[in-house]
Amino acid sequence: MYPEDCIQSIIQPTDWWVKNEERKLCRGALIVAFAPHVDQVPYTFEPVGRTHADQHDTAILRVAPLSVKQPRKQTDLPVAAMPLFSGEVWAAYRAKKRPCLVIGSNNPAVDRALTRGMANRSTAPTVLAAPYYGADRNGNRAGYKPEFIERVRHCEYPQFIWDRLPISGSAESILRLDHLQPIGTHKNSYDMSEYRLSNSALEIVDELVHWLLHGGVSTDSLIAKYRNEIEETFGA
Repeated sequence: MYPEDCIQSIIQPTDWWVKNEERKLCRGALIVAFAPHVDQVPYTFEPVGRTHADQHDTAILRVAPLSVKQPRKQTDLPVAAMPLFSGEVWAAYRAKKRPCLVIGSNNPAVDRALTRGMANRSTAPTVLAAPYYGADRNGNRAGYKPEFIERVRHCEYPQFIWDRLPISGSAESILRLDHLQPIGTHKNSYDMSEYRLSNSALEIVDELVHWLLHGGVSTDSLIAKYRNEIEETFGA
């Protein structure tokens, strides 16, 4: 399934992907969720009028770019379907349903006695997940340049991981660890796939996360050994 010049090859014959028999939301689980385009300018919705003067559940909205440098003035027009509290704004992002890898999960539950009277969002459980982007080019996807894909496959950047996912979709994918984001554990927030990373594969991903967060890995790490082999073979 994998070529010899990719990070997945260093754990062979151990599988990179294995069945998630319990369909458990755990570290290494492959899920599908909506991931926002974080590089795009978000928009905000501002109620500016009513469709009917005596109805408070509908309103006419103005869509405007949302900038942190231009604080939005909260509207005095009450809309039952769009409540806002002090300092809040409505933000809208373009998003796409993507495969995501769960990097962090199993957060300890907070004692309910400590959250009584607090908003649910204050301690609502989440998992940290990173989205995959289709790498190959076709009529519907811009994809990535082959030269870039090769360098990612050779593990030159800690924020990107090349892979072939065990589910339908793109033939090749790139995981964006620099797009790591929280995803709610509510059943409507994600779909569970049948797969998860093997323990050996998760160890490699953890090393890449360490590289991304701390600027490097130890000289005896699997990543360092793989990079040495690539440099000897390809002169990278």
